[in-house]
Amino acid sequence: MDRKDFLKKSGCGMLCFSAAPLLVQSANAQGSLPAQERKHFKIDLEIYEAREDTWCHKKGDKFEYPADIGKICPWLLSSMHDFIRLLQHDVTLSWKYEGTPYEKVLNENGITTEYVRCPDPTGDLVAKITRTEL
Repeated sequence: MDRKDFLKKSGCGMLCFSAAPLLVQSANAQGSLPAQERKHFKIDLEIYEAREDTWCHKKGDKFEYPADIGKICPWLLSSMHDFIRLLQHDVTLSWKYEGTPYEKVLNENGITTEYVRCPDPTGDLVAKITRTEL
């Protein structure tokens, strides 16, 4: 590609970057939809299942997120991360696990639950995430 072609093509790209702020300002000036108020939630974590001889968490251990983040096993925390982020942003995952010990609560009285298994193959660890609308 010669210099002239490069400048033509890169100029089009720069035009796109410079036009975006103008389009946003134009949309705001035209009275776009009002921003929705973000819901706020409390996230609680509970160890729902664990082997009796597990080295990290015991059944019934409870944690508040994010206050107790340093007390949670990194493997378990890593596996819960995406679920917690989704729940914090008012996303509800549709599967219910009906007829199992992991049957979920979906937005009943402002409460939603989710279950996540730790990837440690020796831990047999399941955490229950409870989201409560504030």
